[in-house]
Amino acid sequence: MTKTAWVFPGQGSQVLGMGMDLLDIPSAKEKFAKAEAILGWSVTEICQKDEGKLSQTLYTQPILYVVESILADIMRERGHQPNLVAGHSLGEYVALYIAGVFEWSAGLHLVKRRAELMDSTAGGMMAALLNFDRELLEKVIAQTPDIVLANDNSPAQVVISGTPDAVQAVISEVKAKRAIPLKVSGAFHSPLIAPAAAEFQDILESVEFQPAVVPVLSNVEPIPCTDAEILKQRLNKQMTGTVRWREIALQLPANGIQQVVEIGPGNVLTGLIKRISPDLILKNVRNAAELPD
Repeated sequence: MTKTAWVFPGQGSQVLGMGMDLLDIPSAKEKFAKAEAILGWSVTEICQKDEGKLSQTLYTQPILYVVESILADIMRERGHQPNLVAGHSLGEYVALYIAGVFEWSAGLHLVKRRAELMDSTAGGMMAALLNFDRELLEKVIAQTPDIVLANDNSPAQVVISGTPDAVQAVISEVKAKRAIPLKVSGAFHSPLIAPAAAEFQDILESVEFQPAVVPVLSNVEPIPCTDAEILKQRLNKQMTGTVRWREIALQLPANGIQQVVEIGPGNVLTGLIKRISPDLILKNVRNAAELPD
């Protein structure tokens, strides 16, 4: 048997029209209806025609959770199972759901609240840097207040997060091949959103976590874990902590994984993994047509 990891993308992977081809599948249709009852708005309506809302944190996060979890559930219905799971930022919630840590609607309630809190944080900025001197970047970040490494995606791609002044200061000192400001409302994955994270912590405490049935590689600590309490603590730190995706990609082969399936729109994660752990078999399940039999 090929040891397989399932990975789930986060914000930024959303595309108009995603999930629409799942409406012909009865179990998926039922989940979309359940999601509407929890969220108070229609995932399918936004995915069909509202690009503005689709790119707004408030809607993006719950929509990705719903679409990715439906794809993964259909794969399980068809007899497929992962040996390990991981998700990028928001994607970690789908990974935890698939690992049996919480039930589907509890996960959606968490994601809904997370999205509301993150959407309401203003005043920060995030930027992606491509092809840069890592040693210099780390040095400049250490010397600059109000900025952190938010996403360590690959050796050649990171995201920095902080106050607009601090982000601009780092960009001007670290000559990256490309520096791309991200369309987000706040400085996510940084201490600047600590008030929102503190509020979210209270909500997280009220949800009971179960031991994971498959190991989870968490964003803030990429070490396989099934312990419910540890997984909750890690998730608690995730909102203000660094997404350590580069290390997650290195951990996959180190844990005997031979194949990775990215479940959700786009192919960002398989693209990153390909550069970091090139010997893995990579597959994508972005829509109903790509679902395995």
